[in-house]
Amino acid sequence: MKSVKGVDKVGQFFIDLLYPKFCLGCKKEGAYLCADCKATLDISEHRYCLCSNGPLRLPPESSGKCPRCQDKKLSGLLFALPYKERFLTKKLIHQFKYKPYVKDLSGTLAKIIQEHIFLADLPNDFWQNGVLVPVPMELSKQKDRGYNQSEELAKELSKIFGIPMLSSVLVKIKKTEQQMKLSAKERQENLVGAFAIKNPAEIAGKKIFLADDVYTTGVTMAECAKILKAAGAKKVWGIAIAREG
Repeated sequence: MKSVKGVDKVGQFFIDLLYPKFCLGCKKEGAYLCADCKATLDISEHRYCLCSNGPLRLPPESSGKCPRCQDKKLSGLLFALPYKERFLTKKLIHQFKYKPYVKDLSGTLAKIIQEHIFLADLPNDFWQNGVLVPVPMELSKQKDRGYNQSEELAKELSKIFGIPMLSSVLVKIKKTEQQMKLSAKERQENLVGAFAIKNPAEIAGKKIFLADDVYTTGVTMAECAKILKAAGAKKVWGIAIAREG
């Protein structure tokens, strides 16, 4: 094992030498996000409810919902950053999703989520009986990009928190329009029948952590949560890098 790890480190050294990383904030060489630029990010130390208008800050011991959003499909949401307030936040996520794609940003972004979760002071049993499930992409889009950014994020979170990731239990079976182009009502209609479950026994009675890059209106995660719960999942929590609104 030691020799394998040694080879990995040597290989990584030459990769970094040939393809150096530069901070997306200040262009300093060494990492996609240097310590100085990371310090400018407003990583949240609190959790908020699922209300789309005026989400409430939740105390550490509470569930993921306030009295107003009890009817939401998700059990709660963890997100590290506000999407609108920082240009750097948008740049990091944009580079992860759009050309020129930087797939390796998954590690950097997962560590930002890890810091939020540490600051949020979650209960010790929070991850118990949990599995990570990425929000799926259409196969044609995933083929064009070469990866599903939500799956890459889930892989890194799985390593950090030591819980399994199920990459093929939730699948997308219908081609849909881009959500950002649609109204709230159109977003809901767009996703009806878009997702399905394979091997439901893998999630029966489990606490699902549904990973995605940005939580906007919550329609995508809500539709996924509905399908997962109908297949036997006990709870479905959302995990995102950032929340818009």
